[in-house]
Amino acid sequence: MPHVNAVMKHIPPEYLALGTTKIGHEACTLGDMFNRHGRYKQAVKLYECALAASEKALGVDHPDTLTTVHNMASVFDRQGQYAKALECYERVLVGEEQALGVDHPDTLTTVHNMALVFDKQGQYEKALEWYERALAGYEKALGVDHPDTLTTVHNMALVFHKQGQHEKALEWYKRVLAVEEKALGIDHPDTLTTVHNMAMVFDKQGQYEKSLKWYKRVLAGVEKALGVDHPDTLTTVNNMASVFDKQGQYEKALEWYERALAGREKALGVDHPDTLNTVHSMASVFNKQAQYEKALEWYERALAGREKALGIDHPQTQKTLRRLANLCRRTGQTKPSQSLQTRSYAPKSPRN
Repeated sequence: MPHVNAVMKHIPPEYLALGTTKIGHEACTLGDMFNRHGRYKQAVKLYECALAASEKALGVDHPDTLTTVHNMASVFDRQGQYAKALECYERVLVGEEQALGVDHPDTLTTVHNMALVFDKQGQYEKALEWYERALAGYEKALGVDHPDTLTTVHNMALVFHKQGQHEKALEWYKRVLAVEEKALGIDHPDTLTTVHNMAMVFDKQGQYEKSLKWYKRVLAGVEKALGVDHPDTLTTVNNMASVFDKQGQYEKALEWYERALAGREKALGVDHPDTLNTVHSMASVFNKQAQYEKALEWYERALAGREKALGIDHPQTQKTLRRLANLCRRTGQTKPSQSLQTRSYAPKSPRN
């Protein structure tokens, strides 16, 4: 990035405005760098320069032009500007279908990416429709066991999971897992991701022993591959604690939450949302154990962190506020409870 920044300082705006093929290529390359480093505003600015140059020199439907549009779509997607992302992807799709055909891998990648955006928008039926189109094309063009095919199958399983279609989700996860175990090995990160997602489905179904069995398999693999304090390892530890909590094994739940908390504080910081999720969960366990003083202390810690990290109006902050207010009311602390309820449910004031 220091080299990229140095280059940017020495590019006069009038040079970019010339709009030659060479300039378009250079702008696109720099845009890719900013995109990969999460500097999306700079990336979009450079992609716009590259697009103008490419359209002028090569035409609106040239593959290089469409690649730039596709890259812009990916930036809008990462920024959460889903309508803009879809608009760009649709333009790319029309050009690719015309130039490459409906079943070309590049066309199918665009179809798959559009499905991802619909998924993020919560438009699950639409997402499945586009995933199915991508899947049919990938199976035909690349084969049923190709990584791109399996990624689509996995993403469809995730949508079924979100819809609460747990049996269907497991069916699709099992299809992916069978190929990953054979092609990648039982401890490959991709394999373990699928195992982890299956454990989550068993958890949702209330099959807690089965869920723990699959989480333990994931934990052994990620500890070996990534280390005991890696965020992915700690997510598995936290999820296992949650299962013990649901089983009413509160002491065991606290033991695993404490492990997750120590790791997250070290790896992510005390005010990271994941750390605060663990703090909130521990408060909930203390509450269930009727350790009300401890529960108050931990809810207050979660609240202070969430207000700082997420803001007062964030759903997670509001959830902690409600829990704390209810606990205050139940334990007879009426004044703090009334104050908290006001903070929880007061209408927002208009901003000047």
